[in-house]
Amino acid sequence: MTRFALTLEFDGTPFFGLQRQSDGPSVQQSVEEAAFRVTGEEVRLHSAGRTDAGVHALAMRSHLDIEKDIAPFRLMEALNAHLRPEPIAVIHCRAVPDDWHARYSCTGRSYVYRIANRRAPLTLKRNRLWQVPQELDHHAMHRAAQALVGRHDFTTFRSVHCQSDSPLKTLDRLDVEREGEEVRIHASARSFLHHQVRSMVGCLALVGMGRWPEARLAAALEARNRQELGLNAPPHGLYFVAAEYPE
Repeated sequence: MTRFALTLEFDGTPFFGLQRQSDGPSVQQSVEEAAFRVTGEEVRLHSAGRTDAGVHALAMRSHLDIEKDIAPFRLMEALNAHLRPEPIAVIHCRAVPDDWHARYSCTGRSYVYRIANRRAPLTLKRNRLWQVPQELDHHAMHRAAQALVGRHDFTTFRSVHCQSDSPLKTLDRLDVEREGEEVRIHASARSFLHHQVRSMVGCLALVGMGRWPEARLAAALEARNRQELGLNAPPHGLYFVAAEYPE
């Protein structure tokens, strides 16, 4: 039995999320079915994070345990061949020790949320960015975001369906930058609550539009009340970008 670490890139638009769902297609199901066609084995995909329907990934770390004697490069090529035409690609594959786990060995996760700050409709980037036509003050957004960095009770920014044992999380980074008409929010932490990034982004957008003063973001955090959430950003602007592991 060999454990293979995979790095997955995917467009989340046609999927109900990364994890298997009873009512629709998932990235996990597609990769597991491709692995079965390659190896004839029923395998289970474990991943560093979970993604909602419509959320994308640039580098999701996952792993599979396979009995078949196959080289990592050959496995990657075979999986990609069987995943076509679905918008999923294995962009890296290597053998790892049996005690390496894509989820439990992970020490950090990073996301980027992309906003198209323009009035003209999106064409090439439809379902890739959240379009906000009102002018966004990204400097105000960045200043307000720093109130969320550190260890806090993020109940306000937590989905009612979140299964985490505690709302306490340590947010290592929440930076806002602009490149042309695109505003990007970078978030990093050891782990996140369900909908935490999207909820933080939604409220930051209200700050950027001038509908919330900067101080209101900190007040919403301190309230520890989901009713104080101003806006939950849509899923299609969110990308899982990196998972960190010990050397």
